[in-house]
Amino acid sequence: MGDKPHGFRGSRSWIGCVEASLCLDYFGGPQGRLCHVPRGAGLQGELERLYSHFGGGGGPVMVGGDADARSKALLGVCLGPGPEAYVLVLDPHCWGAPKNSSEIQAAGWVGWQEISTVFDPNSFYNLCLTSPNSKMQQHALD
Repeated sequence: MGDKPHGFRGSRSWIGCVEASLCLDYFGGPQGRLCHVPRGAGLQGELERLYSHFGGGGGPVMVGGDADARSKALLGVCLGPGPEAYVLVLDPHCWGAPKNSSEIQAAGWVGWQEISTVFDPNSFYNLCLTSPNSKMQQHALD
């Protein structure tokens, strides 16, 4: 896109959720809608949004934070009858084609985690909620 130094391409440097959203738009991928959460403790208040996102066919949610440097992607949310809530977390370092879904779960690449253990209550977070690009979806239907 031209916004990074020449040496960035091909490097192992990471980009954040804001940059990921810009890349999705620039390269015509799924749409990325950003949601800023000032403190990890505030993610409890975003659970309904996440639940609606996934229930409405939304794709993975990329997560980036400041004090929390553990990269993660959310694939689902499960709301209990009480205050407990779980998110299905994928470690984005996972790559390749697994033989089956239990293989990546057994290796710890993906799993349900209680929300209070996944997010640092003092870190801010940016969430990039992905959804199908209507233009690309229309071309696929044509």
